[in-house]
Amino acid sequence: MRKCFVTFMAMVSCAFAHGAFAQSFPNRPITLIAPFSVGGALDLIARGVGQRLSEGVGQSVVVDNRSGASGAIGSAMVARAAPDGYTLLLGATTTHGINPALNPKLGYDPVKDFTPISLVATIPHILVVNPSIPANSLKEFIQLAKSKPGMAYGSAGIGSPHHLAGVMLGMMANIDVVHVPYKGSGPAMTDLIGGQLQFMSVELAAAEPHIKAGKLKALAIATPNRVPGVDLPTFAESGYPGFEVTAWYAVFGPHGMPEDVVSRLSSEIAKGLESPELRERFEKLGAKPVGSSPRELAAHVRSELDRWTKVVKTAKIQVE
Repeated sequence: MRKCFVTFMAMVSCAFAHGAFAQSFPNRPITLIAPFSVGGALDLIARGVGQRLSEGVGQSVVVDNRSGASGAIGSAMVARAAPDGYTLLLGATTTHGINPALNPKLGYDPVKDFTPISLVATIPHILVVNPSIPANSLKEFIQLAKSKPGMAYGSAGIGSPHHLAGVMLGMMANIDVVHVPYKGSGPAMTDLIGGQLQFMSVELAAAEPHIKAGKLKALAIATPNRVPGVDLPTFAESGYPGFEVTAWYAVFGPHGMPEDVVSRLSSEIAKGLESPELRERFEKLGAKPVGSSPRELAAHVRSELDRWTKVVKTAKIQVE
C-alpha cells in the first residue's frame, strides 16, 4: 500500500511540475534559428514572426541565422537542442521536404527529430518564359517544347525547388528539357531575361516585377486553386493536376516538447499572423500567411516528403 501511495504521489508531483513549467513558459528569451543567410525571404519571414511571437509571449525572440548546406546546418542544430521551447526553427520546403528526399544521410530526420508547431506562410511558384517564346499558355508551351526538345531552364542549384519543379514538369508533360544550375535563383533569372534560358519555375514574388516590366511572360501558377489577385490559370486547369510547387515556411521545435508549450507557441503564432503589420510584410514578399495546428503541419511535412521523394527517385537525381 505504501509503495502504491509513493508511486501515486510521484505521478502527481511530476504532473504538477510539468503544469508549473508550462504556466511559467517562457521566462527567458527564445531563439528562432533561421537556417539561411540574412536578407532572403526566410530570414525576413523569421524576423516578422519572431517580433510578433515576442509580443505575444512577453519575452524577446532572437533570430539567429545559421546558414549552410541548404539549411541543413541550422536544422540539425535545432534537432539536437533541448526540447524545452527555447530553441525553435523556421523550417521550409528545402529543410523538411527536398533535402531529406535528396540526402538520406542529412544528419536529421524531418519527422522524428522535430516537434511541428505551426505553418507560417506560403509563396507559390509560377512558370515563366522569355518573352521571345511563342507561347501564351501552358498548353502552347508544352506543344512547343515537344516540337523543340532541349529547352533550357535555370535553378538556384541542383536539388533546389526550381530544379525539381522543372524535373516534375518534364516527367508529367513528357518533354525533354535541360537543367542549368546556378548559384542562386537571381543569376538564373538574369539569364532567363537575357534569353540564355527559355523557361523557369520561380517564386511569384521574384518574378512579378519582371512580368510587369514585360521582361518575362507568366503562363501558369503551381497552386491547387487560383490565387486571388493573380490572373493566372493553375497547372491543373491546363491539364496537369497534381503539379504543385509552393515555397512554404513553418516553425518547428526539437522532438519531445511538452504539449502545453507547443500549444502556447502555436496559439501565439496564429495570433501574430492576424497582425496587419505582419500581413503587410508578407504581402511585400508575395507570401500568404497560413496558420495551422501542429497536427496539420505534421501532415503537410509528410505530404511534401512523399511528393519530392517520388520526384527524386523517378528522375534518379543525386547530389554530390
